[in-house]
Amino acid sequence: MAYGEHLYGTISFSSEKPVQEGPDFNIPDLMSYLPDYYLGVLEMEELQKSQAVECGQLIYAIEDSAAQLVVESATWGLWRFEKELGLSTDTSKSYASRREMIVAKRRGNGTTTPEMIRRTASAFSGGDVKVVEVPNEYSFEVHFVGTLGVPQNMAGLIQMIEEIKPAHLSYSFVYTYTWWESLKALKWNTAAIKTWNQLRTYR
Repeated sequence: MAYGEHLYGTISFSSEKPVQEGPDFNIPDLMSYLPDYYLGVLEMEELQKSQAVECGQLIYAIEDSAAQLVVESATWGLWRFEKELGLSTDTSKSYASRREMIVAKRRGNGTTTPEMIRRTASAFSGGDVKVVEVPNEYSFEVHFVGTLGVPQNMAGLIQMIEEIKPAHLSYSFVYTYTWWESLKALKWNTAAIKTWNQLRTYR
């Protein structure tokens, strides 16, 4: 199967819209740190309430800034990793997709080998991947053996493979689907409410 004939897009997957992430915003109860005789004193309660909001914002800022130092938790700070690795910043993509690109780019640094491509593809699929070389055809196949169906961020994976593979090599993808034998145990009521694509990736 040539590169232009891969099955990308035949299975629907979740939206690429960014999802709000970050540490929880909590407002501390400052009145609990004061003597009991301040309870019921309206002026003191109002003062502590306003100061608690400021404390909550400060705690959030500290935790949020610390989260930007690690790829797995970074959100608005992902652009720094992308800039360092020469990746374009696309804020229309989800944080998860952008993290996958960063992790895959890190794994893909160095001389291109089947193992490098396997590690790169694994970063996107979230499961085991096997790379099969086809020397006579100057191509290779990427087998997704650890996940069912089409991985979510195939567009990012294709972009990354195009960047790291030798220009003369073509490639294709081989996906794993559920065997019909394993569906025989399903009751009709269960199977009837599932779509064709859901049955193909049913575990």
